[in-house]
Amino acid sequence: MSIVLVVNSGSSSFKYQLLDMTSQSVLASGLVERIGQEIGRCRHTVHVTPTPPGEAAPTMLDATSERELPIPDHFAGFAAMLEDFAAHGPSLEDHPPAAVGHRVVHGGARFFEPTPITPLVEINIEELSVLAPLHNPANLAGIVAAKRAFPDVPHVAVFDTAFHQTLPPAAYTYAIDAGLAAHHRIRRYGFHGTSHKFVSEAAANFLGRPLAELKQIVFHLGNGASVTAVDGGRSVETSMGFTPLEGLVMGTRSGDVDPAALFQLGRRAGYTVDDLDELLNKRSGLKGMTGHSDMRDVLAGRDRGDAASALAFDVYVHRLRAYAGAYLAQLGGVDVISFTAGVGENAPDVRAGALETLGFAGVRVDLERNAARGRGIRVISADDSAVTVLVVPTNEELEIARQTLEVAGA
Repeated sequence: MSIVLVVNSGSSSFKYQLLDMTSQSVLASGLVERIGQEIGRCRHTVHVTPTPPGEAAPTMLDATSERELPIPDHFAGFAAMLEDFAAHGPSLEDHPPAAVGHRVVHGGARFFEPTPITPLVEINIEELSVLAPLHNPANLAGIVAAKRAFPDVPHVAVFDTAFHQTLPPAAYTYAIDAGLAAHHRIRRYGFHGTSHKFVSEAAANFLGRPLAELKQIVFHLGNGASVTAVDGGRSVETSMGFTPLEGLVMGTRSGDVDPAALFQLGRRAGYTVDDLDELLNKRSGLKGMTGHSDMRDVLAGRDRGDAASALAFDVYVHRLRAYAGAYLAQLGGVDVISFTAGVGENAPDVRAGALETLGFAGVRVDLERNAARGRGIRVISADDSAVTVLVVPTNEELEIARQTLEVAGA
């Protein structure tokens, strides 16, 4: 069988997809949220199988059901998910998962590939919670509940940080006291690795070129944003660091900030460490500059002549250009630049602005292609561009399912 259940668990919710890897199609997807609150909510969608070429399109549309009920913990959440499969389909008896794949945010320096989940691996994920206190405990809660719901199939952890374990020491080392850094495991880890891996491989397949021959820059621009330099399929530099806070301007995260600015806020404004954490992670980025964390709102404000929105857009694009130039230098040139995730796939002004000054490197964007809406992978560079520029829709769930099947041997 080639059915895989992919689970992405948070502290008060989890998302899931049931995928048929033979056709690489989604059979069902859902969200269980408000776990631990007085009333929780479940949403379950049964997807129509894609129509084979030459056959008539099905008249049935995707069917979504929603309900509210108490969901005290993740165990109850998975029980509710199983009830929705039984009530609305597809039948898990007819489509039994061969394996369950779990997104885990932080694998530290220990996990550099998808890993079968054993009791020892669970202990390690819990121990690594010190590096990702908001994520790893929630990921582990989902793992424990899923293993109870599906006790007879292999469970596999796919780590956000794993793709970046190929970073060279010069890229992942911070220039602070070496002993202190080693003791507290302070180094650049990188995130969004599953997406960067999927997009760089999809770009190579789309172009019909060997992955090992390509130098690529991948911009994953969503509410969280990161950029990675990929040389021959290996991550060699990435913008996120010890946490997902470093690097690009994001929806609510600041990205790069001089640490001395934080000392100033502590000494002169009375900010505590927790205050600073909340400021940089939840009240900065686009939200801090404009009051809006969504790029669509920022673009709309800029178009209305709002000065704060115009400045925020310029700051956002300025940071993209700075990283693009740095990664051109690190790679010694680039063959492919790809944009993915919500902003990367849907904001042509951001793409054009990010690459506007890279003509010296042979990057030329076709403005008409860039502005055109489309689905699937598409080229937005001009025919005479020395660098191919692509929009590549990411699919982290599909990538997790692929890696899960490979490890599970299903």
